[in-house]
Amino acid sequence: MAAAEAEVSNKGVILKRFVTGFPTEADLELVTAVVRLAVPPGSASVMVKNLYVSCDPYMRNRMSEHNEASYIEQFVPGEVLATFSVGRVVASGHPNFKSGDLVWGMSGCEEYTLITDPESLFKINHPELPLSYYTGVLGMAGLTAYAGFFDVSKPKQGDYVFISSASGAVGQLVGQLAKITGCYVVGSVGSDEKVNLLKTKFGFDDAFNYKKEEDLNAALKRCFPQGIDIYFENVGGAMLAAVLPNMRMNGRIAVCGMISQYNLEQPNGAPNLFCLVAKRIRMEGFMVLDYFGTYNKFEEEIAGYLKEGKISVVEDVAEGIENVPTALIGLFSGHNIGKQLVTIAHE
Repeated sequence: MAAAEAEVSNKGVILKRFVTGFPTEADLELVTAVVRLAVPPGSASVMVKNLYVSCDPYMRNRMSEHNEASYIEQFVPGEVLATFSVGRVVASGHPNFKSGDLVWGMSGCEEYTLITDPESLFKINHPELPLSYYTGVLGMAGLTAYAGFFDVSKPKQGDYVFISSASGAVGQLVGQLAKITGCYVVGSVGSDEKVNLLKTKFGFDDAFNYKKEEDLNAALKRCFPQGIDIYFENVGGAMLAAVLPNMRMNGRIAVCGMISQYNLEQPNGAPNLFCLVAKRIRMEGFMVLDYFGTYNKFEEEIAGYLKEGKISVVEDVAEGIENVPTALIGLFSGHNIGKQLVTIAHE
């Protein structure tokens, strides 16, 4: 057998059962299979060795059984979790990829993944930057921040910008892009350590620990006495309810996620919605998948900012595939500081 077609052990993380309520590490399981490092004859598939895998809040939605169609397919119990990864091609039947190429895209939460739809893969054009960045600032999370801020929020210099869950992979970049644009930026986070991070590392003008605020409405009035032009929504629930009365006329709300609602069997209602009418607010949800066609432009711009030192990155890196369950579940209690990812292999 050729070396390229060797059979190797392949550890991966599966969903044991559909989740209701708050997920636990017991809902996930580390399993070991065997994989041949080759692609089927005549196939356009690509075999990738995963180096880093991403842990993201949207994965919680995929852990539940959906009675109605959702924007993304649910995970299948007993199968390896799908996630975004950074990897190296070890075998390819596709003309656009060759062995040794560095890529990022949708893969599996495992050591090796056979990707049957390599059209979803992106080649990494800046390997001189940390490869882990392609799970975050230069990957799906970064493109989410970029598209949600510029295409959906339509910022202009001098806007007052508020970001919830502001130290995460998306929020940290939105804030820095807002500062580059010339906006006044405030973020909410869940610890004093994260407040300090926003102010000292990411250059936010102000920040607050929502867990220490008895009155979110009062906190927002303190930070935004003139009101909010742009709210980048990552949380929902009580935070959204407090934001709406504090929006300015013709404000914009870009709805990226609502992590406060993901583990609830009955999601919270949204009071104060008449503010949308009275203040002529535009509230728009968006999906990053709709912006993948703009990726190359985004990559070049953000890579430039990174090299110029205009954008900083904070990552929360777990080591080893066996720690995926802890890293993923920790997202929903705010354990991570910065972009959560797991190192699968050191080349």
